[in-house]
Amino acid sequence: MTTYRDAGVDIDAQDRALERVKQMVRATYTDGVLSDQGAFGGLFRLSTKGVKDPVLVASADGVGTKLKVAFLSGRHDSVGRDLVHHCINDVLVQGARPLFFLDSLATGRLDPDVVAEVIGGVAGACTDHGIALLGGETAEMPGFYGDGEYDLAGFIVGVVDRRRILDGSRVESGDILVGLPSTGLHTNGYSLARRVFFEKMDLDPDEPVAELGRTVADELLAVHRCYLEPVWPLLEKDRIHALAHITGGGLTDNVPRVLPEGLRAVIKVGAWDVPPVFRILAQVGEVPEEDMWRTFNLGVGMVLVVPPKRLARVLKVLKKNGCPGFPMGNVIEGESGVEYDHPPEGFPSGLR
Repeated sequence: MTTYRDAGVDIDAQDRALERVKQMVRATYTDGVLSDQGAFGGLFRLSTKGVKDPVLVASADGVGTKLKVAFLSGRHDSVGRDLVHHCINDVLVQGARPLFFLDSLATGRLDPDVVAEVIGGVAGACTDHGIALLGGETAEMPGFYGDGEYDLAGFIVGVVDRRRILDGSRVESGDILVGLPSTGLHTNGYSLARRVFFEKMDLDPDEPVAELGRTVADELLAVHRCYLEPVWPLLEKDRIHALAHITGGGLTDNVPRVLPEGLRAVIKVGAWDVPPVFRILAQVGEVPEEDMWRTFNLGVGMVLVVPPKRLARVLKVLKKNGCPGFPMGNVIEGESGVEYDHPPEGFPSGLR
């Protein structure tokens, strides 16, 4: 006789794992949630209070090979937060307020402790930002993933009033680019970062790096910053023309995504302090300038496109909300893209 458990799938282990996070998940429920855990689908009632013409905004993403750092260090509590924060930022840039979230965790052999850590991080982030964790999937797939490994994906839905959608159409020549600081790599560039730290530098995850002031794992597992709370008051007051989440592709590829045809961005290199981790990557990895700009956020997690007359107010609100912004360039007429205005000392300031 051969059972499903013999084949590598332990349904009881999955039930034990989900039981451990049940209360954390339920704690995320908002007034819109109409279903409970165990239903085939999550039910959510959309409130149109204060929204004349509601438009739903949906996005899906993952954490990439940042998961490899979690595997190596045995720390799984932060990647769930990374996932939620990344997805929140992706709908925020279109002007949407996030409503609910779903997650998917797939692994070769289900470890209830690891699942509880990961989903606990997802639920904790949802609670922090007022989003319902409406449902999810936990799949045990023997033979598909390596021992101790898993993949993680998230799905988010938000709502925006149609007249308040941010699609870049309001951006004008002369608008100011305002950067918001990142907490590090966020969730992009990890394949290159892992090669530099773990292969070229031959470091262990728990090994301290003097220039960083902390261990490799502490640096690389720093949680992807969520910009909902500092930015939302500006969206409510209609202070911003566009928002760009600086993810894969860096500033080079992401800023042009929110600029209309015939406009380009000029970024003033040296307008902000680049975190030490990027200096290490540039120097030790001997990474070309173009790759640095297109692989990493270089300390800028989000860019706001702001009309000049509102700049002072925007900076004041951001500082009040605990996320000081910094002017880092402007929008000009020209072919779509980004040009980097380098200081006399060359690229990038503080990296070489």
